[in-house]
Amino acid sequence: MGTKERREREREGTRDRIVDAAREMFADAGIDAVTMRAIADRIEYTPTAIYHHFRDKQALIAELCDRDYRALAHHFQRIGRIDDPVERLRALGIAYAEFALTHPNHYRFMFMTPKVAEHPQLDSDKGNPEEDAYERVRQTVADGIAAGRYRAEFTSVDQLAQIAWASVHGVVSLHIAKHDDKWIAWADPRQSVRLMVDALIRGIVRDA
Repeated sequence: MGTKERREREREGTRDRIVDAAREMFADAGIDAVTMRAIADRIEYTPTAIYHHFRDKQALIAELCDRDYRALAHHFQRIGRIDDPVERLRALGIAYAEFALTHPNHYRFMFMTPKVAEHPQLDSDKGNPEEDAYERVRQTVADGIAAGRYRAEFTSVDQLAQIAWASVHGVVSLHIAKHDDKWIAWADPRQSVRLMVDALIRGIVRDA
């Protein structure tokens, strides 16, 4: 490896450390409460070193949004194309939960941290199912409605997509936030997600 390649790898390694520390701190304390200096202190860097990689906190948030929301969209791509829209929705729900449980700090930053959804970086991929995870769910629900697979009361694509999303979010966010609370004997979250998704599907699918 040449000097140029080694320096580029070191630079990317430093950016990754900054992003990982910021993600955890934003999820723990909220975006407004975390300063660039505090992030620098967490990874034992000087503030000057942080600003060498990100001009300000907004640029750092933009990088996090770009990385994490794309990561979820790409995670959805791995399930492949499932022709049956109902089974595709089931697979997306399980894949969503797996992403959340495998990457809890990513999930807390994306869906459990105020003000992240307000960031303009999220607008660039809106409507593209390859990069927009919500759009992939919307299209899957739209396919099911168009095929007459759902009960008559489910006519709104966004409403049904959000019901499905909220169902999975409820299980995984409760686990992420409270899994170390000894007061409750927590069930296995992956099993709970599968049972909940099965129950959701039974509740929304039109009777044969």
